[in-house]
Amino acid sequence: MGYTIIENMKYWLLEHPSIKSFRWSPTQSWGSTWSFLIAAISTYITAAITLHSFLKLCRRRRPVPLGPIPALHSLAMSLISAIIFTGMVFSADAEVRDTRWLWQRTRTTSFEWFLCFPLGIRPSGRVFFWSYVFYLSRFLHFLRTFFIVLRHRKLSFFRLFNHSILLIMSFLWLEFSQSFQVLAILFSTLIYTMVYGYRFWVEMGLPTYKSFSFTVNCQIVLLVLNLVCHVGVLLLHYLRGGCNGIGSWVFNSVLNVAILLHFLKSYVERNWLREKHSTDHRDNSSLKME
Repeated sequence: MGYTIIENMKYWLLEHPSIKSFRWSPTQSWGSTWSFLIAAISTYITAAITLHSFLKLCRRRRPVPLGPIPALHSLAMSLISAIIFTGMVFSADAEVRDTRWLWQRTRTTSFEWFLCFPLGIRPSGRVFFWSYVFYLSRFLHFLRTFFIVLRHRKLSFFRLFNHSILLIMSFLWLEFSQSFQVLAILFSTLIYTMVYGYRFWVEMGLPTYKSFSFTVNCQIVLLVLNLVCHVGVLLLHYLRGGCNGIGSWVFNSVLNVAILLHFLKSYVERNWLREKHSTDHRDNSSLKME
């Protein structure tokens, strides 16, 4: 029975005709044009700012009740991320198996393929299908911004910037068949599976450790892993004669560094404020005892 389940999973995640015959193109893939990307990001930013401004004008202090919607969203994002991760693992394994004969002629290892696509590769087939599903999942990720605005009436520039950049990056991976995207998607979906699973746990009111910022730590780990792999891509680009989509990779790398620096800055400031608050609390307690 276990073997049958695995075979069914491989069919639906690997061998289905829609997956094997996938091709990224404006005529076959929804949302694959630059005009759509610009319109989607503009709509997202405008809607978020409009909702935030409306709530401020209404001077509503209490959070808008959302019921189980945020919990269901977190559960859905966790499950979708797990499916994308599994599908990408199967697809990458199949790609390694099917093209191993070519790699032997070019003296390329599977590890190098994960970091550096050969020049001239086209965005079609199993791997790029799951890259496309990952791109579509970024639109569901936008909903979290509106949950935060409705609940806490908070809207930061960095949140809008970060979510928009994630969508742009996933679009560029497909548009230019960018190297390193397989590992990036595997890292991201693995982290998102855990992060959104944790958020679902919190939304259900289950016990958590308040002193442990699970989501922030996971995001920093993801950014550090991506940064380390970007160094590997750069080395292979010069040692192996070029990696496909290197222009979009440079853009991706710069944005990853900027996001990582912001997260590290926020992380340090948060811990410093927490320690300062703890120190002040201990000092006040000692004064009262005296």
